[in-house]
Amino acid sequence: MANSEGVLLTEPVVHRLSKLYSAVLCDSLDRLGHRNQGLAHTIRPLFPEARIIGAARTLLSVRQPGFPEHAYQKELEALDTVRPGDVIVFSTGNDLAAAVWGELLSTAARAKGAVGAVLDGLTRDAARIVMKTFPVFAQGISPYDSHGRSTVIAYDVPIECGGVAVNSGDVVFADFDGVIVIPKNVLEPVLDCAETKATREGIVDEEFRKGRKVVEVFAEHGIL
Repeated sequence: MANSEGVLLTEPVVHRLSKLYSAVLCDSLDRLGHRNQGLAHTIRPLFPEARIIGAARTLLSVRQPGFPEHAYQKELEALDTVRPGDVIVFSTGNDLAAAVWGELLSTAARAKGAVGAVLDGLTRDAARIVMKTFPVFAQGISPYDSHGRSTVIAYDVPIECGGVAVNSGDVVFADFDGVIVIPKNVLEPVLDCAETKATREGIVDEEFRKGRKVVEVFAEHGIL
């Protein structure tokens, strides 16, 4: 799968990421000096099993009362450029006035090959999205439509979503604990670090199962 800038997120890389989890990736980013890569804890999955691994495609919307002549124009353009393996990352500036995502956009995105959507705003049609098991992470749910309340002004531009800077092509990893954005230029070292830490965490888990003293195990492995 390739993002809009041609950076390849290969199947072997996706397979490696699929064995990991957001907490160990966050720890690895911390260790490598990237300490602000986890989106705000208010951005939650619509269903517990929701999981996303893919390349970010950014959208930017702003509050805009009134009814523009060409409703949804930039949003529709953006969706028509989605490629397999993309993740829609939608910045609203924490606008909670209306839902910017819904069932039909989920259907369209999935048909293009998108693997999920992450937004710092609201979604609607939540029950129907859950029925279709399309992974959506949002701040909440509302029946209000964005038409007449907000509008997409750009896509594939640098954005901030959930307090984290995101560029199209960055790697998005989301699970029940939260959403992590891995800058594309540090993906390989983050993966290496996370795999090593996950292996060591497995060893520590086994030691704890034996009933060993926590202090001793921590002194031995430095993992908790």
